[in-house]
Amino acid sequence: MNKLTFLFLSGALTLFSLSANAEGKILATPGVSQVEGAGGGGIVPWAQLAGYATEESISISAACSRVTVTDFALNTCGLQANFYDRVELSYAEQSFNVNPLKIDLRQSIIGAKVRLYGDLVYTDLPQISFGIQAKQLKTSDVAFSLGAEKDSGIDTYLSASKLHLGFINGYNWLWNITARHTESNQIGLLGFGGEHHKQKIQLEVSTAILLSHHIALGVEYRQKPDNLNLGENRWRDIFLAWFPNKHLSFTVAYVDLGRIAAIDKQTGWYLSTMWYL
Repeated sequence: MNKLTFLFLSGALTLFSLSANAEGKILATPGVSQVEGAGGGGIVPWAQLAGYATEESISISAACSRVTVTDFALNTCGLQANFYDRVELSYAEQSFNVNPLKIDLRQSIIGAKVRLYGDLVYTDLPQISFGIQAKQLKTSDVAFSLGAEKDSGIDTYLSASKLHLGFINGYNWLWNITARHTESNQIGLLGFGGEHHKQKIQLEVSTAILLSHHIALGVEYRQKPDNLNLGENRWRDIFLAWFPNKHLSFTVAYVDLGRIAAIDKQTGWYLSTMWYL
């Protein structure tokens, strides 16, 4: 066994031991990994932090997802670390296939989220968190040709989430509201800013019913700025998530991404899997 392998295994065992105490949270309550790497739904970050860490433990999670619509495909893989259910750090790599041009756009995203107040389940008021996502577009030619001003940008957001136990005919009900300040065009894949850029807060919402301890059914909606005057305005989805245990989850969703780069009717499917330590 070489030194690098030994260090990797030692680190993995240490992280596993730190996360072994993360059994206090209700199954499925951390959500999954959204396409920018943060904990939440598929397209919207939620106030809860990724993974099952409690105030006495650390958790690590990883996820990969694919969104396939009529003319485009988005692949994302990322990692999340939750430190004592107070701070979440995340990293994601994205590859965006533009089928009409036969090119791939690539972006990296470094994120952080801090729980400011409350608990998803055990406080009367919702859990509130503040997040930041620093984005770097690695392939900027298409973005600049469409009128984008920059190839990097920073999104900030404030999220509120609440899980109501047995609220709807005995089923648990989850809701989340996120307000985002952003200059991102198509979440940054088409650059940042543009001739029509205006400072504006974008609204993002999610709601879900937990049909059992293992299955959640929900919808999401996300406003997006139209800095390039290409008709970009919103994303939305209907998702079904399965949590067989606290180490694995699978999500499938029907997505409607509206207009992308002036091409209408971008609908299709989202598939994701997530692993939790």
